[in-house]
Amino acid sequence: MYITQGLHRHVQQRPDAVAIRELGRSLTFSQLADRVARLAGALKQLGLASGDCIAMLSRNSQRYIEYSLGVPWADGVLNPVNTRWSVAEIVYSLDDSGSTMLIVDDTFKDVGAVIADQAKTIRHLIYAGDGETPAGMLSYEALLAEAEPVEDVRRGGDALLGIFYTGGTTGFPKGVMISHSNLAFASICAQVKGFFGRNAVFMHAMPMFHLADFSAMYGLMVSGGTHVILPAFTGEAALDTIIAERVTDLMLAPTMIQMMLDARQANPAKANLELGTIRHIVYGASPISPALLDRACEAFPAAGFFQGYGMTELTTGGTMLDAEYHCAEHQASGKMYSAGRAVTCVEVRIVDDQGREVPRGTVGEITVRGPNVMLGYWNRPEATAEVLKNGWMHTGDGGYMDSEGFVYIVDRLKDMIVSGGENIYSAEVENAIASHPGVAQCAAIGIPSDKWGETVHAVIVLKPGVTASEEEVVAHCRERIAGYKCPRSVEFRTAMPLSGVGKILKNELRKPFWENRARNVG
Repeated sequence: MYITQGLHRHVQQRPDAVAIRELGRSLTFSQLADRVARLAGALKQLGLASGDCIAMLSRNSQRYIEYSLGVPWADGVLNPVNTRWSVAEIVYSLDDSGSTMLIVDDTFKDVGAVIADQAKTIRHLIYAGDGETPAGMLSYEALLAEAEPVEDVRRGGDALLGIFYTGGTTGFPKGVMISHSNLAFASICAQVKGFFGRNAVFMHAMPMFHLADFSAMYGLMVSGGTHVILPAFTGEAALDTIIAERVTDLMLAPTMIQMMLDARQANPAKANLELGTIRHIVYGASPISPALLDRACEAFPAAGFFQGYGMTELTTGGTMLDAEYHCAEHQASGKMYSAGRAVTCVEVRIVDDQGREVPRGTVGEITVRGPNVMLGYWNRPEATAEVLKNGWMHTGDGGYMDSEGFVYIVDRLKDMIVSGGENIYSAEVENAIASHPGVAQCAAIGIPSDKWGETVHAVIVLKPGVTASEEEVVAHCRERIAGYKCPRSVEFRTAMPLSGVGKILKNELRKPFWENRARNVG
């Protein structure tokens, strides 16, 4: 399958149906196809050769979707740039991938010029904004207007679709190679689950550079639903867009759900907004707390909630917890706290350090095999060999599987805290802390201890207007987990460092404690 196939199908069957809505503007499938074909023609005129990498640094937009289709249409490879990265990290990713062109929007036009000046391989800097084209840049719209549309090369199958960089907070980022087949499979899985139907209206709330949103983007393109663009996420803007566009499907991190609900609660004019158009909410990056789920179910009365577990190397998808397991019965049984079961056509095993499957209920490393598994890491054969073994992707996540195949995430293995010879999984500590009614966000990390090697340190963001003490938090934990697992110190903050998809950046929390030490563990 080639990733532009869905667009061709809907141009043939429903050319005048609305494909994209953004800021009051609409684009039909036939109009989208014309712009994509012209973008491909423009890129070829600028010298794009088969397999060349084209990068984009931009907020969510219609043009981002055009880029996502136009580059493979022209036989190129995508490099969606993480908007949260520093200049140095972006330059590294451009040089590492050999990207020859960089497309920037209004938000990133200034820093884009700096990046293009430093990157060794960038030949053209393209401005895809709505203002006057800055000096030294090519106008995206002028390129499209002047270019002749070209035929789709139908790059597909196991050919490289894109290089999606992951990491970058420690060491150098790794480029995850995703094929057309990888992402096509993710689209099929979405259809099996009933997401993104022909009548779906999907709001792009996650950043488009992230593979999770790419998966939704292409899944919707297959079904022929409507893309609604949210340029940048805020709780209030998301609520307004859901109402105005009658959105039916969402993909969010739990932190984003909380931001929407908090915005609704804080604004009396929005407190009674009717949000019943929402049918599906897929969340990931972290589990959802029962308290937040209860609030969300009340706000979105017709929505089914689905938890997805995955990573970039798995084209985002490994397991899914279906809507039925979010009910009170499965909260009581514990099923809601799992990451669900393997998605369609995927195998999941829990293995020991020798790669042998462990008995059910035993903690080991989660491994995944299937058509979703990446091709490998770009230019990193040794790193690829470390995680891809006999067709199995070794995730680096610790967990166990119950007798029905439900996978329970215990921790990121590298986040394990070893204190006095005891292994402490931070997720268990975090679950205990999060059950405190005053806690909005929390993280448990290991910090150095001369006596114990490491001790558990808790970082907490309290809910607005709530106060709590270190002693209160520790006492609360002691009622729920063994004493040696409880925090030995507690830090209160007003905000957490978050990734582009809402994950707490634990490495940023650890950094001050482990600076100037030879090792980052005790």
